[in-house]
Amino acid sequence: MQRLTEIAPAGWQTGIHIRFAQPLYLRSTYPQSWQDHYATNAYSLRDPLVFWGISRTGTVRWSEITLPDPFGVMDKAREFGLHYGAVISCGKITSRTIVGIAHGEREFTDEEIAETALLTDELHLAADLPQKLTPAAVEALALSAEGLTSEDAAGRLGITEDVFEARLASACSTLGVRTTAEALRMAREFQLI
Repeated sequence: MQRLTEIAPAGWQTGIHIRFAQPLYLRSTYPQSWQDHYATNAYSLRDPLVFWGISRTGTVRWSEITLPDPFGVMDKAREFGLHYGAVISCGKITSRTIVGIAHGEREFTDEEIAETALLTDELHLAADLPQKLTPAAVEALALSAEGLTSEDAAGRLGITEDVFEARLASACSTLGVRTTAEALRMAREFQLI
């Protein structure tokens, strides 16, 4: 993300693993005044850059996007110093990552866009689950998230406490974390529970 800041002096925004119109992770360094205006006017539902990123993968300069902009999002962005930019999109339609980069003075070079595309792919891959959790592991995490003790959760499932704790350990191992608390945080972030 530091490299994105170096490439995009007017700011950048990333939505990682957008699923069901919600990103798993959203970060923006665009001017706060633009972020506030964008949110107040619900531009994410009207932005041609978002529509481009959701509908296809690849890279495009803002100036090359031919989608309609009936709400004038791009004209308004220029009022906030966001004159030039690019959109990079990767991933399956069911879990898309979109990065927008902005410059106030010039178009981005092909090399800058290509480097941003590599960074986008890296962000997308880094935020993905290493492998799928088993239904038993998800169930164990969900019961832990309810605040149940291992003994109570095992009783509810009709298994021994050792088996329940083995399921939690499996979840931790799959997610690459050491503690149940870390596994719960990741499971919530990935909308598994």
